[in-house]
Amino acid sequence: MALTSKTLLCILMAGTLVVSVLILWLWPRAARPGPAGWAARLGMLAVAQLCLLSVLLVAANRSFGFYSSWDELLGRSSTVQALEAAPAGGKLPPALTVKGPRSIGLKGPRQVAGQVEEVAIRGRLTGLSMTGFVYLPPQYFQAGYRTETFPVVVAITGQPGISKNLITQLKVPQAVSEAVMDKTIRPTIYVLVRPSVVPGRDTNCTDVPGGPQALTFFNQDLPAAVSEHYRTTDTPGSWGAVGNSTGGYCALKLPMTNPARYGAGAGLSADYFARKDRDTGDLYDGSKKLQNENDLTWRLKHRPAPPVSLLVSSSKQGEPNYRPTLEFAAAAKAPTRVAKLIREEGGHNFQTWREEYPEVIRWLDAQLRDRTAPTPAP
Repeated sequence: MALTSKTLLCILMAGTLVVSVLILWLWPRAARPGPAGWAARLGMLAVAQLCLLSVLLVAANRSFGFYSSWDELLGRSSTVQALEAAPAGGKLPPALTVKGPRSIGLKGPRQVAGQVEEVAIRGRLTGLSMTGFVYLPPQYFQAGYRTETFPVVVAITGQPGISKNLITQLKVPQAVSEAVMDKTIRPTIYVLVRPSVVPGRDTNCTDVPGGPQALTFFNQDLPAAVSEHYRTTDTPGSWGAVGNSTGGYCALKLPMTNPARYGAGAGLSADYFARKDRDTGDLYDGSKKLQNENDLTWRLKHRPAPPVSLLVSSSKQGEPNYRPTLEFAAAAKAPTRVAKLIREEGGHNFQTWREEYPEVIRWLDAQLRDRTAPTPAP
């Protein structure tokens, strides 16, 4: 039974209810003097607390996506990697596999509201892989657009987190679908993923010396896989990126390190450097040079400015990254452009980001609009 499944939560809730009824029934029998009575009552209280705590923890994990599987919770690798020989003729296995469409409550059939597909992405350069989702706009399925290509935005959730949070908590494809239907943005493909490419490790979209090449995966493998399967526009700078928290750091880092692919990036409550903690390990092999290269504010100050558009968001109250956000924006120089989305109040949470996403989606559309846009076939 999956750690994030609704079935598990329902079973735990039902079990807690049954245990509570049993305790109420047994309590008078245990209310006798002496050590045995005390031990019985303490044991019943402990069982009740354990049941209630399990419900709260599983519910919180479902809401915030701290762990996506039992293996990840227990610190075990949840993926199996195996080298596969190429079939006869040298044809490579597909870099992207569609597992099937996912119903998320869009307001109409796919020709009207678009469609979300669950996908598995295999990195040919890095050997890394992950699962995620792809939102395809309604025009992708319309006969008038059958030969057209579409710009792409990569949406990245925070760490720890699961890609499904972008659907269930942040409502990203729902917001994109409504904006496309309202014609406030142009039809765009959204790729929904998590920032971690290694189970149990926060790689911060960083190429780790002698370790996982996470930045290469997002800069090279993911775009190649998506473009191989879908009708994407691949002119310079025609892709965008957006994310929250650690995902926001990644979304800013991609255009700053690969402007030929990503022309715009938006970081919501983003970090501006890769933190070092027990979940990240040493990302730089002790190299101060590599650490500086992955510090986004340092890059703005000391590296040639890439021709990209960036957006950063924060709140004057409730956000620890408010001053770093102002410092980052102040460090930008042409041709890099940095827009700020500053709230009076807010927090580092799904509600704040969910409210920001519709405006950020429109901003990304405006930045990518001049680079390319699909038009109906005659």
